[in-house]
Amino acid sequence: MEEQKIKNIRHSLSHLMTMAVLEIYPDAGLGVGPTIDDGFYQDYDLPETINQDILLKLEKRIKQMIKENIKFEQHSMGFDEALKLYKNDPYKTELINDLKITGEKEVSFYRSDKFDNLCKGPHVESTKEINPNAFKLDRIAGAYWRGDEKNKMLTRIYGIAFGSKEELDEYLMVREEAKKRDHRKIGRELDLFHIDEEVGLGLVLWHPKGALLWRIMEDFWYQEHLKADYDLVRSPHIGNRKLWEKSGHWGFYNASMYPPLEAGQSLEEAQDNKKAENSEQYLLKPMNCPFHVKIYNSNAHSYRDLPYRWAETGTVYRFEKTGELSGLTRVRGFTQDDAHIICRKEQVEKELKRVIDFILFIYKSFGFEKGTVNVYLSLRDPENKKKYAGDDAGWDFTEEVLRKVAKEKKLNFKEELGEAAFYGPKLDFKVKDGLGREWQCSTLQFDFNLPQRFEMKFVNEKGEEEQPYMLHRALMGSFERFIGLLIEHYAGAFPVWLSPTQVEIIPVSTKHIKPALKLAKDLREEGVRVHVDEANETVGYKIRKAEKQKAPYMLVIGDREAKGKKLSVRERGKKDNTEMSLKKFIETIKEEIKKRK
Repeated sequence: MEEQKIKNIRHSLSHLMTMAVLEIYPDAGLGVGPTIDDGFYQDYDLPETINQDILLKLEKRIKQMIKENIKFEQHSMGFDEALKLYKNDPYKTELINDLKITGEKEVSFYRSDKFDNLCKGPHVESTKEINPNAFKLDRIAGAYWRGDEKNKMLTRIYGIAFGSKEELDEYLMVREEAKKRDHRKIGRELDLFHIDEEVGLGLVLWHPKGALLWRIMEDFWYQEHLKADYDLVRSPHIGNRKLWEKSGHWGFYNASMYPPLEAGQSLEEAQDNKKAENSEQYLLKPMNCPFHVKIYNSNAHSYRDLPYRWAETGTVYRFEKTGELSGLTRVRGFTQDDAHIICRKEQVEKELKRVIDFILFIYKSFGFEKGTVNVYLSLRDPENKKKYAGDDAGWDFTEEVLRKVAKEKKLNFKEELGEAAFYGPKLDFKVKDGLGREWQCSTLQFDFNLPQRFEMKFVNEKGEEEQPYMLHRALMGSFERFIGLLIEHYAGAFPVWLSPTQVEIIPVSTKHIKPALKLAKDLREEGVRVHVDEANETVGYKIRKAEKQKAPYMLVIGDREAKGKKLSVRERGKKDNTEMSLKKFIETIKEEIKKRK
């Protein structure tokens, strides 16, 4: 079904749901009710708390309405008439008054049966276009009016809707599978990480296996960057407030920054709220970029020196609202796999192609082929050019060169007008996981803001000063988010090269522990990550434990294996063991690691 038609169906179902709610609560206040990716929601100010039991009742009533072939008809009315209609509803009244400010002449309404609702549309022509078996009222949540914690908490009812029952069933099946793959759940089961409220919400504590997974990925990241002719830089976790004022973050980004730290103020003075003399203010860094610019500006540069490719795994801190935090995917402290490329105009196209190749190589290494990658080209709003840094010539060049390389690299890309950051256009790369869900990862972003603010220069062929082009670039986005993606993509069953424990050795009894430890030592010397289960438990129980921990290989050590004749090898997901020599097993697993299967 075409995108606009399903949006119309979802929007119309939202109105039908409101009609059903008003039959039970005639005086309910009506907040906003937009369509969303999988359905719709509507906010209500209700006289009492409701629970999930009401959803089936509402669903049944909506299905009755669909059979009645109710028509949706648009009409308009003046502001005075609209305000009179909603005189008892402060939410619609506020929305109507907002429309006055925008300069609208009239207010758009949609009528369905006896229900008249402030709405711009569009909708279906009548309910006969809606499949009564292709929607479901899903859940109830709380939501502040207009997302502001200072406002009243409303009741939000979510619905999901598709064009057919088959699509709905498939969506629900995928969602159930997603619950099983939730990285927070699997993270606990595999003992990878946790978040402790006493430490701080949105701050991740990595357990030994999680930290090892991180190290494996980071070592790979460093090796590949050095191969790709990047130089490594490092920057501090805090910076003087003056730096962030100059970069513009203090003015444009301060809602996501932590409050200043007073340097020179003793703890006692801070506790007594006494300001120290000659104190300095520092901020936890929300980004690495200004530090890299400062490294550039510490020396003079010739056109012959460019391009610079500077990479850093830098931990940054951003204050996300409590309600927006979510496991590893939305945190307050995270490590960006950051890089900045500083180059001449004539080098831009080549550098963009290099980065795109690098991004696709990284994805492939982690199991995401090119066909699972969607790209979005974010362009500026041509009707509102004043809000962007840089000039028309710079924007025209960078937007066109991004479009050109995306086409030449045969990327599956979509252009999005008005989605560019104020400081430059960009390509966003989103990968589809094992359930077909998109995850935002890589970004390739031009920046006109920092080169201007920090007066970055190089001397060109004519001996004149010229401003370089600056590219921000992240491959994974952040280690935290990317690990969350990998956990859910693989359901915790990582490929051999990524698994914190590649081989679980299971001694049959306590007398087999010594040869098991000897085998572990031999494997570690070959670069294989091994764990020996020395617990005094049955073999069957140990195997089940190893299966739950999703170890790629299990080696069961009994009398025969202890004598060094053959290994009993069990691959993850298989019930039968295979006999193999130690030499052959080492060759097999090292080949898998090398090829990153």
